[in-house]
Amino acid sequence: MTKDFTFTIKSICLDENYHPAVNTRITTNFANLARGSYRQANLRNALKMIDNRFNALAQWDNPKADRYSVELEIISVDIDIAGSGNSFPSIEILKTHIVDHHTNKRIEGIVGNNFSSYVRDYDFSVLLQEHNKDQPKFSIPDNFGELHGKLFKYFINSDSYKKHFKKPPVICLSVSDNKTYHRTENQHPALGVEYQPNEPSLTEQYFKKMGLQVRYFMPPNSVAPLAFYFVGDLLNDYTHLELISTISTMETFQKIYRPEIYNANATAGKSYQPNLKNLDHSLTQIVYDREERSKLANEQGKFAEQHFIKPYQTVLEQWSANYA
Repeated sequence: MTKDFTFTIKSICLDENYHPAVNTRITTNFANLARGSYRQANLRNALKMIDNRFNALAQWDNPKADRYSVELEIISVDIDIAGSGNSFPSIEILKTHIVDHHTNKRIEGIVGNNFSSYVRDYDFSVLLQEHNKDQPKFSIPDNFGELHGKLFKYFINSDSYKKHFKKPPVICLSVSDNKTYHRTENQHPALGVEYQPNEPSLTEQYFKKMGLQVRYFMPPNSVAPLAFYFVGDLLNDYTHLELISTISTMETFQKIYRPEIYNANATAGKSYQPNLKNLDHSLTQIVYDREERSKLANEQGKFAEQHFIKPYQTVLEQWSANYA
């Protein structure tokens, strides 16, 4: 009999007093900001940027651009392997809440937004690297992302998820710098102008195994498209305010982490290839160590291998083979 998994969901407020938990992936956007001597200023500035961007996008009945603020909650999901008595930190996502200061209402936003996962670190930083170590041509291992995809789908369909969240997640990522994106005629009031890539990226293929499809939109007054990964109908399943909460949050993170693309001084044209070597960009006032972040991804991939993949290999393979 294959052992099943259960999920434990914990949440913590992401505000200027936030300190990363011990088992938080430290490469996660918000955790990286909350370290070092500038941590409080970093968090305060990032949260202010999110509020400003939200009000700029939600401009109806908002003459002073101060009607709304966004509250963020970090959702940590531990996976418990039945019968083992052990749990492993599986994924971390963000939940947005919108505070309307005109009506004094707190409106539920979107869950997802940022997405981090130790098993994904293992797939990309350990498995993929080792598979290509002595290969003349880059290739992808068989079953790449299968286990991660099934675990994610199992979580989204679990009672734990449904008890905590009303709608499926939307995950918002940066565009790939080795693809070209073409502007279409399609336009959405909140998401902006739609772009389409010349071919699917490895990330797209990986997220597809998680049951997520993708569309690319450049929101009003943005300079580059964002990738929105979702289940169902992105344009009709979510309200404008919900979508704006995701745009304002994730575009702010991307301006900090990918300023060459999202804080560029020129706007994406009809045909657009992102460039991480673009010198014509502005920096935010937020301190961030990109080099440290890529080193940590390798360490975290090895952590997943050591504490999850290897000890439970038989259980995981058996479960994955039987999961429909």
